[in-house]
Amino acid sequence: MTTSQCLDPGPCYIHEDDYMVCLPPGQSEEKPQCVLQAPKPLPKTSHSRDVKRRCVKFIVVAVIFLLLAGTLLAYYFSSSCMHGMQCGDGRCVWESQWCDGVMDCQGGQDEANCVRTYGSSFLLQVYSAQVKSWRTVCSHGWTDQQGRASCHTMGYSRGTYFKSGQQKTDSDDGFLIVKSDFNPEVFILQQLMFRNTCPNSSVVTLRCTDCGRGMNTSRASRGQMASPGSWPWQVSLQVAGFHRCGGAIISTSWIVTTAHCVAWASSPGDWAVYAGIVDPLDTLFNPVYSVSRIIAHEGYNSFTLKNDIALMKLTKPVDITVSSNIRPVCLPNVGLNISVPQKAWKTQFDCRVNGDSGSLYLTRAQVSLVHAADCNSIIIFNGGISQDMMCAREMESTANTCQVRQIHYVCVSFSARSSSILCLCRTPQADSGGPLVTQKGRLWWLIGDNIWGGQRHEQSKPGVYGNITYFLDWIFCQMKV
Repeated sequence: MTTSQCLDPGPCYIHEDDYMVCLPPGQSEEKPQCVLQAPKPLPKTSHSRDVKRRCVKFIVVAVIFLLLAGTLLAYYFSSSCMHGMQCGDGRCVWESQWCDGVMDCQGGQDEANCVRTYGSSFLLQVYSAQVKSWRTVCSHGWTDQQGRASCHTMGYSRGTYFKSGQQKTDSDDGFLIVKSDFNPEVFILQQLMFRNTCPNSSVVTLRCTDCGRGMNTSRASRGQMASPGSWPWQVSLQVAGFHRCGGAIISTSWIVTTAHCVAWASSPGDWAVYAGIVDPLDTLFNPVYSVSRIIAHEGYNSFTLKNDIALMKLTKPVDITVSSNIRPVCLPNVGLNISVPQKAWKTQFDCRVNGDSGSLYLTRAQVSLVHAADCNSIIIFNGGISQDMMCAREMESTANTCQVRQIHYVCVSFSARSSSILCLCRTPQADSGGPLVTQKGRLWWLIGDNIWGGQRHEQSKPGVYGNITYFLDWIFCQMKV
């Protein structure tokens, strides 16, 4: 029996001479050994990485899309007129229906402010629903017939129409031109069509009233007392034979004053309007007019005096042809350049200083407009001046004026951290509602109505006036009603 030559055989293999060779333990010939190993995982390919990256991107985009969709839906349901424009009753109409000549809102808001005059030259502009912007009107084919219709659309009565004119323009934005088959019974907005050119580049200017003709500033600079007929738009608003407030004629049928004035006596039958003021105020020989309607601004606040404006409509129009002492002042057109420190004039009724204390005289004072930021400073009105107000400071000191009657005030602090307190008049003074006017282009423009005058009680503070430019749309809207 052949015993193994290797008691503890190491690795073995068959030699080339057909005998077995066993290597001692720990030795091996330098030949590769066959070793079974677990299979290694295949390396990740670039394709699998791209798929994963695309999935992540898709998820991110989907989340962003859902967030945007949710935001848009929330805005749509929270906005009453995202798809158009809102009527006064909350209903909505498409933007293309605004100023198209068809009254789609029950209250007519969509056609209410579509015609205007611009700047000191009274350039006629009409809002075009086709191009969604204001356009000038070509004078080609324009007549006084169209002029009266346009003024009536703005809110003036047809009888106040003054004249149409022409001026050259270099506009490249296109024009509105009158259709050849003009019908005066059809809304003026339906009588115009858009054109890229205008013959001779001549456009329409429109004067709806013969307004703004008064005295010049050189005459006004002499003395405090106003000369008879120098401010022909000034009126005296009276109750039971006593002067209560001032006002300004803006058309033959309408007077502008303050809301706090008419709030004191809101019945039209209580009021009488005296025009053609002479020196002194004497009702015996002055024309008197009764009032048919009183319209105070719906947003008037008696404590802050915000939106302190009102209109009076006369029972019959004033006759501006019989006297040069009666004439409207011009409403400030959009685009009229009025900025600080614009010079202006205020007129009011006061007791005469040199005796005759029982009579009221029309006085005037030159003022300079004050920046709203300065007027709202802590040392002046401490934030009490809103965008519907404007401030003006007298340029020279005036004599003390008398109190027409006892005045009651409410005092309001506009800052909890400040001791500054503003006392506001709760009942009208003699100068309440009085006009603040400025001269541009040889015409006089109504830029403010007197809310309260700082000089009367505190020489350091400017007077505060309603900002007529801010109220233009409201004024024209009420005149049309």
